[in-house]
Amino acid sequence: MTDKPRITILYCTQCNWLLRAGWMAQELLQTFSDNLGEVALIPGTGGNFEIRIDGELLWERKRDGGFPGPKELKQRVRDVIDPNRDLGHTDRGSLES
Repeated sequence: MTDKPRITILYCTQCNWLLRAGWMAQELLQTFSDNLGEVALIPGTGGNFEIRIDGELLWERKRDGGFPGPKELKQRVRDVIDPNRDLGHTDRGSLES
């Protein structure tokens, strides 16, 4: 057993959101590889797209107005699992902004 956080991504199979869910999982695993115990993809229906950390809702497509971008998702995950962590360029923004 691990005491590291478990992230779940519930995605709608009817909406063909597997690739989006997989992309978000890949982004999180790449950034937080040493801090996560698991990232699980959960197939669902009905337009659902939810991201949870240890059962606590972090992102919900309808509630939050769409899908998260990698930057916002990483910041939200960081704020829960390691608030003092610097995410480098993700925290500093782009030069184009």
